[in-house]
Amino acid sequence: MPRSLWKGAISFGLVTIPIQVVGATESHDITLHRVHKADNGRVRNRRVCELDGQEIPLEDIVSAYPVGRDQVVPLTDEDFDQLPIPTAKTFEIIAFMSAETIDPLQLDKAYYLVADGTAAAKPYVLLRDALERSGKVAVGKVALRGRESLAAIRIHQGALTMHTMLWPDEIRPHEGMAPEQDVKLSNQELQAALALMDTMDEVPEDALHDEYTRALEEVVTAKLEHRPVPKAEEPAEKAPRVVDLMAALEKSVSEQRAARGGQPKETGAKKSAAKKVAKKSSSKSRKRA
Repeated sequence: MPRSLWKGAISFGLVTIPIQVVGATESHDITLHRVHKADNGRVRNRRVCELDGQEIPLEDIVSAYPVGRDQVVPLTDEDFDQLPIPTAKTFEIIAFMSAETIDPLQLDKAYYLVADGTAAAKPYVLLRDALERSGKVAVGKVALRGRESLAAIRIHQGALTMHTMLWPDEIRPHEGMAPEQDVKLSNQELQAALALMDTMDEVPEDALHDEYTRALEEVVTAKLEHRPVPKAEEPAEKAPRVVDLMAALEKSVSEQRAARGGQPKETGAKKSAAKKVAKKSSSKSRKRA
């Protein structure tokens, strides 16, 4: 199991669940060093005191809160551990909400919640199964990694997960982001866009990997083996730009169907049209009879 980032308890009503918080994600980014171009010597950041010019070991460095321009208030680990807030060691659930009411823009980091000890197993499963049956998520507050934040608890493949959330005032306003002029769309354009979406209803398997990291590893391997460094392929000649929106949509649908090697499943609009055609055919048959 990954290293625990936080130990405490979930509290809702009189029920307490001792838990550990561990990271639910991991980065596969390649770590790059900075070196001197002339001789490949490592270039390092040194922690130097601006008052005496001395390099300071990490254990002698503490955090400080700036007050005014030239004054700071030093803060120790004990100060952070003993902050007078209940969320320092307890995730207190304040509401059970529908997942649709949470704006995805607020979701931040993801963590797994692990039952801490055998006594935590039953209340852990109780909360998990209650969330699953209700279809809701639990929302509360927690102090994690030096800051207090909102957080949501939900289920992922039988385990409780926690997503820290940004405060509402940390979301930038949306004004001015979307076009402000009045834009008119025809029903045909919208239907064509829906048809295009229907041809792209699954993520291709070959898209589920990191092209950048793999390409960078190939370059590094070539340099180590003193081989020519692989170059990017020349981009294929682009088709003439289609200005007409409807023509662009229809061309996109055709290309997607050709790439998928088959016809897409029927959209709601197509099904409705098919029903109308069937209804007219049936009516004509009855008239002939």
